[in-house]
Amino acid sequence: MSSPKGWHSRGYLPHFDSPETVQFITFRLADSLPPALRQPTPQTDETMTALDGELDRGWGACSLGQPTIAALVQDALLHFDGARYRLLSWCLMPNHVHVVAEAIEGHSLSKIVQSWKSFTARRANAELNRTGAFWHPDYFDRFMRHEAHLHRTIEYVESNPVKAGLCTEASEWLWSSARLRKP
Repeated sequence: MSSPKGWHSRGYLPHFDSPETVQFITFRLADSLPPALRQPTPQTDETMTALDGELDRGWGACSLGQPTIAALVQDALLHFDGARYRLLSWCLMPNHVHVVAEAIEGHSLSKIVQSWKSFTARRANAELNRTGAFWHPDYFDRFMRHEAHLHRTIEYVESNPVKAGLCTEASEWLWSSARLRKP
């Protein structure tokens, strides 16, 4: 168990860590942006939208586009669902991951994300027969301010593969919660 940290930073982005707070989380592969865009930037709606657009362009090796790696990461997300956090939606893109989740009392968001990233980095590097950083060291999070914000965010997460041109219907994407909502 780990205590939530409230507002904190690791020198990159500010984070809000609080139990029973629904959060939108994005983390990305270490090589997911070209060098010119890897520098820390102020976290504004405009910069985050621009960075997300760059991620959707498919920079880097896109290791999450390999089914074995995507399955590894998706299984890690699902593993402690209901025990440490509640997953509301997720989507694995070729070079980044979006999650909407709520930390359960006694578990901190930063430790949850660290657990996802450290476990999957070790396993993915072994599977890919490589060493070095797999994930970018930081992650983005934003807490949901109200019900409409939550619904817009879930729609955004699950429709990301459609927006990026990877499929025509969100429910077609294997690496997303959208396929589970299919009627």
